[in-house]
Amino acid sequence: MARRRTPRRSGPARRGLTSQTGESRMPSAADPTCPFPNLEEFVLHGGGQISVGEIGPIQCAAVASDDHNMLAALQRRKTETLMQLLQRLDAALLRALEYDEFTDEING
Repeated sequence: MARRRTPRRSGPARRGLTSQTGESRMPSAADPTCPFPNLEEFVLHGGGQISVGEIGPIQCAAVASDDHNMLAALQRRKTETLMQLLQRLDAALLRALEYDEFTDEING
C-alpha cells in the first residue's frame, strides 16, 4: 500500500542524487552492471541505508531509509525471490525519491 506524505527533506539534490553542478547522478537503468541503480546511488552517495531480513514476526522484509524517514518497507511475497524483492525495493525507492510516494507493506 502506497501512502503520500510530506518528506522532511525535499528534492533529489538534498538526497545526494544530483551533483553540485545540478546534473543527475542516477545510474542508467539500462546498465547491466548495476541491477539496482536507485539502491546503489541511495546507499553509496545519498546517505541512505537498506536492511533485508527478519523484522519481528515478518520472516523476510526489505527496508530503505535515511536519517529522517523510512522511504520504503516491503514484505517478501510467498513465491518471490530475493532478487525480485530487491527489484521491487529499487522501484519503490525511486517512487519515494522522485514522487514522494512512500510504500509501507509492513506497518499497514
